[in-house]
Amino acid sequence: MGNTVLITGAATGFGRGVAWGLAQRGHQVIAGCQIWPQVWEMRNAAKAEGLNIQVIKLDVLNEIDRNHALTLEIDTLFNNAGIMESGPMVEIPMPVFRSVFETNVFAALELAQGFAKAMVTRGSGRIVWTSSVAGLVKVPFDGAYAASKHAVEAICSAMHDELQPYGVQVVTVNPGAFRTGFNDTGMESMDQWWGQGDRKVAHWPVRELNNQHDPDQMIEAMIEVIEAENPPYRTVRPASAEAMVKKEQQEVWDRRASPDQVT
Repeated sequence: MGNTVLITGAATGFGRGVAWGLAQRGHQVIAGCQIWPQVWEMRNAAKAEGLNIQVIKLDVLNEIDRNHALTLEIDTLFNNAGIMESGPMVEIPMPVFRSVFETNVFAALELAQGFAKAMVTRGSGRIVWTSSVAGLVKVPFDGAYAASKHAVEAICSAMHDELQPYGVQVVTVNPGAFRTGFNDTGMESMDQWWGQGDRKVAHWPVRELNNQHDPDQMIEAMIEVIEAENPPYRTVRPASAEAMVKKEQQEVWDRRASPDQVT
């Protein structure tokens, strides 16, 4: 007997990979896609591969879509939908900065609140939240995204303790750099507005992201977290990213405002 799992942001990347993997393993998968063409494409792709996946329209920013999703009975919410907008903190337009929080934080929290209340009433359930390595360390030129994921970390940490007495589990999965296209387009996104104003600091150095990891590694870890009876609170992949996070968090305690000055 499998879980019933709702996945947001299921049309591409990790969401799609996890949807496919869970369906192949016999779980009841509800895949939320942002726009109708993605719904149509994913339904046809699943049918072509003989996978039983319920595909719904779920733009997490759309109140009607969220309310429709909240009528569903699920065991696990995989809170996965997210966006990345890059740019130096002193230059990124505030509407762009806010848009990152609207999707990654506020909309995701509204869904989590709705499903968590049903899970509390039932006395069971799990919310698996796609955070990021960027939620645990500094990421120059990607501060808006990193800030939103730091907020996700704070929310999940609080929800973990608040919901534990009611039998509801809250855990995070924290991808590093994987080859899904998410980081590539996120890095490119600042070029949409960079030329529309007088800039005082440098553009993010343009470079190809050639050292990203195979996303299958992260998808496998996400499926393990969803299936495990008692998964770890935090799952970081790849292992090299976990080591980097622990090292940087320790170094923060020795950081100075000006690294070349001695007190």
